Amino acid sequence: MTYTPGLDTKITLLAAGLIFLLALVLGVWKYRQIMTAEDHRAHPYVDIAHRAALLYSFATLLLAVFVELSAWPTWINLTAAGVVVFFFVAAILGYIAHGARRDTVNQFENPGRSLEVAMVLLIAGEIGGFAVLLAGFVAGQLL
Repeated sequence: MTYTPGLDTKITLLAAGLIFLLALVLGVWKYRQIMTAEDHRAHPYVDIAHRAALLYSFATLLLAVFVELSAWPTWINLTAAGVVVFFFVAAILGYIAHGARRDTVNQFENPGRSLEVAMVLLIAGEIGGFAVLLAGFVAGQLL
């Protein structure tokens, strides 16, 4: 008997792998900055981007498990996981931008309206997307 995960799970796993690959590449950037800086430290947002990508890659693996065990249709699972992954990647890209520009060590020091709106959307998207997957898991595995 051969097990084949659903398309929604395969796409979520691919996202996890791509985010992990990004984390590895960011690790090289971080290492390069550590080796060339006088204080042997990477810019804070280079460090944050690297760590966030590592954590988000494993969080995306967790999403894939909930996607696979969800009772919801593929399109709902893929949409919910896609929203969460979108915000994971958007956060990483924001950290990369600050690290490349070296424009701040705290993006919340002088937040503008756009950052506030982005954070509200991120919170709603990540919590809402995962809540859909968790409800699908409960419906499929516990009820």
